[in-house]
Amino acid sequence: MSEFRIHHDVNELLSLLQVRGGDGAEGYIDLLQKHRTPYVTTTVSAHSAKVKLAEFSKTPEDFLKKCDELKSKNVRNLDPLVYLLSRLCEDKETLQSLQQNAKERSESSANATATTTTSYSLPQTTSKISMQELDELRKKLGNVTASSSAPLPAEVTRKMLRDKHNKKNPTQPNPVFPNWVYDRPALIGDFITSTNPPGDPAVAVGTMPLPAQEQALVEDLLFVLVGIDGRDVTAQPVLGRQNRSFIVDSTLDMSVKELVNRILPVASYYSTITRFIEEKSSFEYGQVNHALTAAMRTLMKEYLILISQLEHLQRQGLLSLQKLWFYIQPTMRSMEILASIASSVDKGECMGGSTLTLLHDRTFNFTGDSQAQELCLYLTKAASVPYFEILEKWVYRGIIKDPYSEFMVEEHELQKEKIQEDYNDKYWDQRYTIVQHRIPSFLQKMADKILSTGKYLNVVRECGRDVTCPDAKEVLYTLKERVYVEQIEKAYNYASKVLLDFLMEEKELVSRLRSIKHYFLMDKGDFFVHFMDLTEDELKKQVDDIVPPRLEALLELALRMSTANTDPFKDDLKIDLMPHDVITQLLRVLAIETKQEKAIINAEPTDVALSGLEAFSFDYIVKWPLSLIINRKALTRYQMLFRHMFYCKHVERLLCNVWIRNKDFKQYSLRSPKWFSAAFALRQRMLNFVQNIQYYMMFEVTEPTWHVMENNLKTASNIDDLLCHHTSFLDNCLKDCMLTNPELLRIFSKLIAVCVMFTNCMQQFTQSMRLERLAQEQGAMDGPSTQNEHVEDTERKKPTAKFLAEFGDVLPSEAGYEAAISKFDSNFSMLLLDLLDKLSVYSTNDCEHSMISIIYRLDFNGFYTERLERMAIERSQKAAA
Repeated sequence: MSEFRIHHDVNELLSLLQVRGGDGAEGYIDLLQKHRTPYVTTTVSAHSAKVKLAEFSKTPEDFLKKCDELKSKNVRNLDPLVYLLSRLCEDKETLQSLQQNAKERSESSANATATTTTSYSLPQTTSKISMQELDELRKKLGNVTASSSAPLPAEVTRKMLRDKHNKKNPTQPNPVFPNWVYDRPALIGDFITSTNPPGDPAVAVGTMPLPAQEQALVEDLLFVLVGIDGRDVTAQPVLGRQNRSFIVDSTLDMSVKELVNRILPVASYYSTITRFIEEKSSFEYGQVNHALTAAMRTLMKEYLILISQLEHLQRQGLLSLQKLWFYIQPTMRSMEILASIASSVDKGECMGGSTLTLLHDRTFNFTGDSQAQELCLYLTKAASVPYFEILEKWVYRGIIKDPYSEFMVEEHELQKEKIQEDYNDKYWDQRYTIVQHRIPSFLQKMADKILSTGKYLNVVRECGRDVTCPDAKEVLYTLKERVYVEQIEKAYNYASKVLLDFLMEEKELVSRLRSIKHYFLMDKGDFFVHFMDLTEDELKKQVDDIVPPRLEALLELALRMSTANTDPFKDDLKIDLMPHDVITQLLRVLAIETKQEKAIINAEPTDVALSGLEAFSFDYIVKWPLSLIINRKALTRYQMLFRHMFYCKHVERLLCNVWIRNKDFKQYSLRSPKWFSAAFALRQRMLNFVQNIQYYMMFEVTEPTWHVMENNLKTASNIDDLLCHHTSFLDNCLKDCMLTNPELLRIFSKLIAVCVMFTNCMQQFTQSMRLERLAQEQGAMDGPSTQNEHVEDTERKKPTAKFLAEFGDVLPSEAGYEAAISKFDSNFSMLLLDLLDKLSVYSTNDCEHSMISIIYRLDFNGFYTERLERMAIERSQKAAA
């Protein structure tokens, strides 16, 4: 069962049970995924479970009867369901909670207005019901149940099947038999039931001598055995899927009548088989049923030959009723099996794989009866031929030719061109899917490999190459499953190798991934230095003011000027300006299927315009079939990692620029070096934080994880392994870079925001001080200024005046400078301690040991150790309280 199916089933069950609160679906999903097994576990022994349920039931006979009815209809997963119900009966706590849940739901539904379409007069509840009234009520309820479960007429069923097929395949409608095929009952070969009752015979058969009665009945039976009413034995009309019954002349001698009643079941079987053959031969019922009916028709020819031989003996006067009973006995068992199979297929409305499952189960059930097993084996082999033909085309060539929707793999109309825009990468997962009820039970274990084999070959075919498995052999049904299992294994290994070689060698998948690593994981240092120098002024603008073609030109220039020029795939790198900053994007992704999802999605956008640096990202053009591996979801993950690292690199550059500007002040004699030295120390701590975070992400997360993935790709045996290793690489990078934990992400974003605000403030401080110093020097050097010089001086001092107006409460004095730096220092220290504390908690509780290295790097000299220990003690005291 896939992860998506587990999510769907758990949510569906919780909604049906109306369960609210608690851990929600995620807790149950995690529990189920931990106990998943790669083996097929749908086959369970249901006999003991059925006995337990019958003992627990108030009406065990009805329960067992219903089980047998569902079994005859070939209901899938019946045994696992019975087993599950028996386990629930044993678990008293679960049973009690389910009963309480049912009681609450019934009470809530009782409050709603119930509308009924059928009403019956029931006795008053105040009086006791007599046995007669109880029987009458039971009959009425039985009639309602029978009428609601009555089978649809054959023409209605055919129309429904035809409409369903035409809706799915409008370009390939099913062919239809002309109406006269169904309107002329004499063509069917079954009994023709007339509305006029037969007239009384001239002489009652019971008045004849016993030998004459016997001869008359032999002649009648020979007619009845081929679907024609006799004079003294006539067929009753049938309704739906009922078995044919007969009326025998009541005046017959008892001994003759007893022999006749023994032979008549064969005629009933013949009627059932004939009706089944005629009905299932229609185009709407699929090729498997067509093949089954053809095999049955062959056996019926043998049966008709036997009847002809018996008729020849009768004309020679050599066939008595006892001889007829003797000759017909071997055929009776075969006819019974055929009629049973026909009834089960009809009741279960089986097609394709369902029919083969039923035949396979019957074949195994007759293990002790060699003749019955041989008969079922013949039918199963014949019926499986068209199914195996579809299977061969799929596993040997990657083509589905399934005109009647019988095959286990279903094709959906999805275009591979949209895989680059589709975030959910539906193409690989949903273009071809398994339909459970179409899987024959003998292919259940191989279903996933059959699906993958055809998918692999289909990908290569989509690239214009015609591939055919060199080990292709005809797949034949056999009781020794290992034979066709080996053939499917060979086809799977070939398909895996063909597609893997195609992607790795011809399409150079690893080189493509290395190219993406150069840019999205900031592998090429000189390229990013050139690029950030060239685009610094452009990216400082608001995102609406940026001209994308200009950025594209600067990107092209940076690529040509750096070592990235040697990359053969550099032209596939593009510029992308995102609508949200990286923190908002990550929080939106992390909020999916959580309580905060609606609040985050419906949150009003902020008035602050997005800058180019916050919106900037790379994009990459990937063509088919590499887009199966490097799909939109994978590229989005790469973009998240890149935007996170890129913005950290930008903050590092800002802090380095502050350091460069502060170097200019060594030549000045500062009036108050105290706050300036505090600012230098804070800048150095911030720079140490940002650089260590970058080092950790690049050299302790992405590089080791990349090498692990690269080694895994070399040993991968199929494309699913490639997808798994690539997805695992991206997931591990996102997790270890703290991008999948909303709490860590918020603290980190605040730390980065404090660093940016500090650099802006320091830039304005230094700019203001420089302007004041220049103004003082200019005033000391020059005499009284003219009017024009005064205007220029005023313009030059405008930034200083604006800054003083904005921060008038902080900067009017030296104490104001010191207070601002102290505020930044306290905020930064508090957030950094909070981050280190949370990292120590997650690394301990969630076993995220890779995050411990961040603590060692940021607290390399034990500066924060004492305060962290104090926070840990306070947290443990709160937990104990």
